[in-house]
Amino acid sequence: MDNEQILKKPPYLMIGILFVGAFVAFLNNTLLNVALPTIMVDLKVEYTTVQWLATGYMLVSGVLIPASAFLITRFKTRPLFIFAMTVFAIGTLLAAIAPNFGVLLAGRMIQAVGSSVMAPILMNVMLISFPVEKRGSAMGVFGLVMVAAPAIGPTLSGWIVEHYDWRVLFEMILPIAIISLLLSIWKLENVLPNKKVTLDYLSIVLSTIGFGGILYGFSTAGSHGWTDPIVVTTIVVGVIGVILFVVRQLKLEKPVLSMEIFKSPLFALSAIISAVLSMAMMGGMILTPAYVQNIRGIEPFESGLMMLPGAIVMAIMSPITGRLFDKFGPRILAMIGLTITAISTYYLSELQVDSTYFYIIFVYTIRMVGISLVMMPIMTNGLNSLPLRLNPHGTAANNTIQQVAGSIGTAILVAIMNARTTATGEDLAAQAQANATAPMSEEQMATLKAQITQQALLDGIQYSFVIAAIITVVALVLSFFLRRAKSPEAVAANDKALKDADVSKANA
Repeated sequence: MDNEQILKKPPYLMIGILFVGAFVAFLNNTLLNVALPTIMVDLKVEYTTVQWLATGYMLVSGVLIPASAFLITRFKTRPLFIFAMTVFAIGTLLAAIAPNFGVLLAGRMIQAVGSSVMAPILMNVMLISFPVEKRGSAMGVFGLVMVAAPAIGPTLSGWIVEHYDWRVLFEMILPIAIISLLLSIWKLENVLPNKKVTLDYLSIVLSTIGFGGILYGFSTAGSHGWTDPIVVTTIVVGVIGVILFVVRQLKLEKPVLSMEIFKSPLFALSAIISAVLSMAMMGGMILTPAYVQNIRGIEPFESGLMMLPGAIVMAIMSPITGRLFDKFGPRILAMIGLTITAISTYYLSELQVDSTYFYIIFVYTIRMVGISLVMMPIMTNGLNSLPLRLNPHGTAANNTIQQVAGSIGTAILVAIMNARTTATGEDLAAQAQANATAPMSEEQMATLKAQITQQALLDGIQYSFVIAAIITVVALVLSFFLRRAKSPEAVAANDKALKDADVSKANA
């Protein structure tokens, strides 16, 4: 197959099979978060240890995603997906029967190895299956899976953990993974163009050190603090590793992740906007449950239910947004979506101790509508500006940037929340002590301390939402420079048609 070819007829059955694989991969990313306290008690481990089930999964995915461009270019679609789904299923089975924490963690890591390549395969198949003018609608459906699966995860996890054993989380995914594997063996075809490229092992080492260090450093900064030696060291080493990785890619004739993609101004702009939006979005998805559970005292399952309408609306909006993108282009959608996101994020900063359930659900849901108008159109427009041969590198870069930016955004906003909470708590405690007219009983002291803790945390969450709103405004300003992208192939074809027309006129 020629590298520049768009398939004449989209392979809908194949895309459906790939969708199932991508869905379980995305779902698995957040499915365990709510279950961590239960697993901690059941397997008798500390919270800092059990957290590795989430952090470790994210680290392995973040490290392997940059290599997905090489894998998709080097290996045929069918065997690559079958291998990935087989590895994912083995990891899921291992986690389901894990007798101890070590085996469970190994299962999660193996799952991440398999899942890291599923979404990039699907995105690249869709890019060659649909022409530029129809990609918005197609990628909108992909956005439904990308957004809905991880958003449903915490709610589903909370319900299962409340009624069943945590192992059901893996036992539930395993049959879906096996069905997807069998369907891929039966019906998957090799549609992505391949060529023999060699793997630069030093690039993989630098990628692992760089992205792994940054992801680990920022993901643990919220709990350990920015001055923790391990946090500082891993972030510094990670940044150095990424810089060396980029420098090496620029020098290689056949890089693992081509930096040529950033020569496209529209792709570079889309990547920056996606990174800024990911920072605000992921941070907001952490702050809202923190408010609901820690300020309001709502149980994890019920808090997950409160977030569910936003996830459902976002999933419904994704295909609609895709069609709007095909019709109107990225700029107007981005400007409207980011304006909605910025305003609704600011309104979340107005949350109070007694805010109604309706207010929380309504503002959060509106925020998800805004994000749904932006995320997939921005990503699709950036990819549309690339030649087809660079699609694997574009999708790998997008996924890596979003993962790293989401981790950084979460860490920064959580750190801001903690710092503000501490400062406010100290101020409130000092005021209470200054205003005290008589000694208080132990019960009164405990009540006052609880009130101060609650009010300080609320102030920290409010302040962090203000910062998230400001970050969103930065993305809004950048969106003014967007324009609809045309693929280099389409531009070349149009230029050729114009030249042929000129020649015909001259001959006439």
